[in-house]
Amino acid sequence: MQAVKSWLQTTPYADYEISIASADASFRKYYRLTRGDKSFLLMDASLEKESLAPFLNVTKRLAHAAVNVPKIYEQDLKKGYLVIEDFGNTHLLSQLTQENFKELYKKAIDEIIKMQKTDAKGLPPYDKAFLHFEMDLMREWYLKKKLGISLTQAEAEILEGTLDVISKTVLTQPQNIFVHRDYHSRNIMLRRDGELGIIDYQDAMSGALTYDLVSLLKDCYISFDREAILELVLYFRDKVAPQVSDKEFIKWFDFMGMQRHIKVLGIFSRLHLRDGKEGYLKDIPLTLHYTLDTAQRYDETKEFATLLKRLTQ
Repeated sequence: MQAVKSWLQTTPYADYEISIASADASFRKYYRLTRGDKSFLLMDASLEKESLAPFLNVTKRLAHAAVNVPKIYEQDLKKGYLVIEDFGNTHLLSQLTQENFKELYKKAIDEIIKMQKTDAKGLPPYDKAFLHFEMDLMREWYLKKKLGISLTQAEAEILEGTLDVISKTVLTQPQNIFVHRDYHSRNIMLRRDGELGIIDYQDAMSGALTYDLVSLLKDCYISFDREAILELVLYFRDKVAPQVSDKEFIKWFDFMGMQRHIKVLGIFSRLHLRDGKEGYLKDIPLTLHYTLDTAQRYDETKEFATLLKRLTQ
C-alpha cells in the first residue's frame, strides 16, 4: 500500500484516509478514500496495467449509452492507478431475496438492454474459437488438474462433440452485441440513490444476445426457481426479440448458460489451483448443478450430462 500512498500525495486526494475496499478475481485491488462525507475508490491495477486502457475505453462507451458506470476523476496509466466514483458497499447479491428478486432482476435486465445499445465495434469477438478456448478450461483445470481425471478417447469424443453442438447453437442467436462478460450480482451495485451501478466491465466483448442475461439469471453465487427465472428470460425476450418463440429463445439461453458454466468450472478451479483463491471452491457445486441440470434437458447434450455426472460423483 505504500506505493499507493506515495502516488496519492501527487493528487488532490493526498489528505484522504485510505482503507482496503476489496479485491477481485484478477490482480486488481480497490481502496476507499474518505474525507468527511466524501468517498472515492482507488483502483490499483499496478500488477495488471494493461487492463486500464480497456476499462477506460468501455467506461466511455457505456456512459455514452447512459449506463450507470463510475465517473473517473484521476488516472495514471503508467503506474496503474485510477480514482473513480464510489458506488458504496451494497452488492446486488446481498439484497436478493425470494420476495424481491424478480423486481431487482428486471431492473438489472433493463440495464442489459441499455448496455446492448452500446457501440461494440472494435471489441474482441466472441467467435467459435473463443467459445471453445473458454470451454476447454474445464477439461484442463477442473477435470484434469482439480479432479485428476484423464478422459478416455470415447469420453473425449463425447465432450468434444458436445462442445461443438453448444457453440453452434450459441452462434445461431444474434451476434456482434455488446457483452459485459461478467454481469452478475457481485458486479452490480445498489447505489445510495436506489439506482444500479455497473462495474468490472473491462473485459467486454462483442458476442451473443443472451450472454449477459445468463450471467445475471444463472448467477454462480445464487440461484432461484427455474420457472421464475424463465419468466424473466421471456421478459427480456419480449423487449429485444419478440418475434422469437419461447422454445427457441429458452434454448438460446440454456445453451449459452452451458457454455458459460463449463468455462466457469475451469476458471474457479484455476483461481484455486494457480492463484491460491480458495473462496471460489464453494461456488463450484452450484456451477456444476447448472451445467448438469441444463444438459440433461436436451437430447443433444444428455450423453454429456451422464458422463459429467459419473466423472464428478
